[in-house]
Amino acid sequence: MKNNTNQVSIWCIVSMASIPLIMTLGNSMLIPVLPILEEKIGITSFQSSMIITSYSVAAIFLIPVAGYLSDRFGRKMVILPSLLFALIGGLIAGFASWRMDDPYTVIIIGRVLQGIGAAGAMPIVLPLVGDLYQDDDEKTSSCLGIIETSNTFGKVLSPILGSIFAAILWFLPFFSISALSLISIALIFFFVKVPKEKDEPVKFKEFLSNTKKVFKVEGKWLYTVFLNGVLVMLILFSMLFFLSENLEKVHNIKGIKKGFVLAVPLLLLCIASFISGRKIKGDLATIKKLMIICLIAMSVSVVFVGFTSEKLILLLMVTSIVGIAIGALLPALDAIITENIKKELRGTVSSFYSSARFIGVAAGPPIMSLVMKNYLNVSYITSGVLGFILLLIVFKFIKVDEIEKTKEA
Repeated sequence: MKNNTNQVSIWCIVSMASIPLIMTLGNSMLIPVLPILEEKIGITSFQSSMIITSYSVAAIFLIPVAGYLSDRFGRKMVILPSLLFALIGGLIAGFASWRMDDPYTVIIIGRVLQGIGAAGAMPIVLPLVGDLYQDDDEKTSSCLGIIETSNTFGKVLSPILGSIFAAILWFLPFFSISALSLISIALIFFFVKVPKEKDEPVKFKEFLSNTKKVFKVEGKWLYTVFLNGVLVMLILFSMLFFLSENLEKVHNIKGIKKGFVLAVPLLLLCIASFISGRKIKGDLATIKKLMIICLIAMSVSVVFVGFTSEKLILLLMVTSIVGIAIGALLPALDAIITENIKKELRGTVSSFYSSARFIGVAAGPPIMSLVMKNYLNVSYITSGVLGFILLLIVFKFIKVDEIEKTKEA
């Protein structure tokens, strides 16, 4: 087992980290470009929002399928074709924008293909890390922190890169996703060396039985982790949507300048993810303590987002605290699943978790758009209350001794 650990090179880690970075850019980078798309191809704001939603919805439904396929046929065998789907989807959307008079439908098709690519690439990175660091929980946690940091760093770069690419050619962001996917394909192909399987792949019937058994035995803490994933991404993306709107309408901050301001809480989130991943060291008791601290910090601070909306410095301080809490929490959620589920089901279970996170990503912005005008403070107070309810659920169902006993069994 130690040999496998020693074989994980820096380039292997970089290659794995490139996937969440590129998949995040593939969705978030288009957000600042949507007003330009509305003008160029003559669509409504609702239609432009579907360019984002179509990507996320495709990913939500296909992630569990990709998880099973990765358990059955291998992580790399699923990741590489998925990245190819993302590449082709970008080319289709970009070419339609460039050459067609009425490109909207074809753009949506391209975005769905990219969502399929995201479903088969980004969630499979988590179990892949567990495979590579088979018996080293400390290094697994550290690497997962880097993966989450890469994911968040993509969010930091997205508004800036999207604005810059669109300033050169309005449809260039679509093509840039394809170019980045090609780079990731090359990195994964050459630098990720997956340990050879000694056992025969599990048959579907046996796999289904094992999956049911896992959720029956481990269900309470697994569902708790899934709920954490949904809520924190719901809060994060609804907050970012609100912050983007607020900076323009209340503080008159637009364009690339707005991108840099938006990057402040995201940068702190990114740093928190990196530090958290290195500090938890695979220790379940530490992971639970971190979850509790982060949920308290997030639940208390998110209540004040609406109340500070007209005071820029205070607003950035509050959203930064929320960002730090979420950033520190995410690697802990990754680690508790990756390190406590058996290898043959790790891909499937972590994929259900990733799918849960995508639900939060997809739901956050539209919910915020509905409540922002008349119920802003109520929505953030409700978020804080939900956070404290989730905290009680964590206390009740994340039992360190029980999880460790099951892991050893």
